Amino acid sequence: MLAAKDIPNLISIGRIILVFPVVWLLLNQKFQEAMLLFFIAGASDALDGFLAKHYHWESRLGGILDPLADKFLLVSTYFCLGWVEALPWWLIGLIILRDLVIVGGALVYNYRIAQLEAEPTIISKVNTFLQIALALLVVYSLGFEPVNNTLVVALIWLVTASTLLSGYGYVTDWSRRARENGANGKQ
Repeated sequence: MLAAKDIPNLISIGRIILVFPVVWLLLNQKFQEAMLLFFIAGASDALDGFLAKHYHWESRLGGILDPLADKFLLVSTYFCLGWVEALPWWLIGLIILRDLVIVGGALVYNYRIAQLEAEPTIISKVNTFLQIALALLVVYSLGFEPVNNTLVVALIWLVTASTLLSGYGYVTDWSRRARENGANGKQ
C-alpha cells in the first residue's frame, strides 16, 4: 500500500514517463511544447527533492529513481537533438559513454567491493547543470528565437570539458576506494 512517504518516488516515476512525450515532441519538431514539458520536469524534480528532504521521506529507491529520471530525460533529449541535427553526435556519444562508464563502475563496485552510496561530485553537478543549460538553449533556439551560435558552441565545449573531467573524477575516485576496500570487499 502506498503511503505519503512514497510521493517523491511517484513523482520521479512520473518524470520518467514524461520522457516519452518529450521525445515524441522533439522528434516531431514541436520545440515549444517540449520546452513546456521540460519546465514541468524541472518543477517536479524540485518538488520531489523538497518533499523528500523536508518530510524526511528519503529512501534508497528515491536515491536511485531521482537521478535515473534526470539522466533518462537528458540522454533522451540529447539523442533527439542529435537526430534533428541540432547537436553534434560526437558530443552525444561522449555523454553516453561517460554515463555507461559511471553506471558500469557503480555496478561493479556495488557488487564486487562494497555497497555504493551515490555521492555526486561538484564537477558532476556542474556537468549536469551545463548539460541542462545547453539542451534548454538549443530547444529554445529551435522553438522560439535563434540564439547566438557563439554561446551554443561555448556551451558545447564547456559540456565536453565537464563531461571528461567528471568521468575521470568518478573513475579515479572509485578506483581509489576499490583499492582501499579491496581487502575487505565482498567475496
